[in-house]
Amino acid sequence: MNRVKPGETARTPWIVGVSGASGTPYAAAVLRALLAAGESVDLVVSRASRLTVLDETGIAFRDAHWQDDLREWLARGADGKPDAYAVDLAGVRHWSAGDLAAGPSSGSYPAKGMLIVPASTACVAGVALGLSKDLLQRAASVTLKEGRKLVVAVREAPLNGQTLRHLVTLDDAGATVVPTSPAFYQGATHIQDLVDFVAGRILDAAGVEHDLYRRWKGELGGGSGPT
Repeated sequence: MNRVKPGETARTPWIVGVSGASGTPYAAAVLRALLAAGESVDLVVSRASRLTVLDETGIAFRDAHWQDDLREWLARGADGKPDAYAVDLAGVRHWSAGDLAAGPSSGSYPAKGMLIVPASTACVAGVALGLSKDLLQRAASVTLKEGRKLVVAVREAPLNGQTLRHLVTLDDAGATVVPTSPAFYQGATHIQDLVDFVAGRILDAAGVEHDLYRRWKGELGGGSGPT
């Protein structure tokens, strides 16, 4: 459940930023898990990411119809099958990426922290350099300056020296960098299992409870075959 801690309001959300990198199933899995855990979510979908969502899912994410579009997106499995999940969007608030007067643009706006999933190299650079060119980058800068948890799920291969230096800058600033690298010891038998492992590690870094994957227990052979 969404536990209210000292200094938080009844609705103190996680800000989720979706940038233009490939990997929209990771974002969908994180969003579903946050809502299932009873967390509130403030969603920022960048302009570039809308092209990726369209390319990877066939869904056009539109500000004027964001609830319908988000519901269709989150209901879709990583294999592309529609209506794989039932979702309740009551805990979600959407902010346009171009709205620099939005709540998350200010440090006085209550938030638990921010997850950027997936994070493109352009997004990583913008946050590391403090560019704040859109609401996603501005919200990330605010998260860092307020000392809140920032998790950056970078999705790129290979990584060049410039991006690696930007990631080190983010780490030095207090962010947690989570590469979108699935593991196989949990006995994955479906593409969704691999996506959920990455989503689970992102939520682990944020301190959000979930049951997205089977954890390592120090016993060899536990991942062989279906779970």
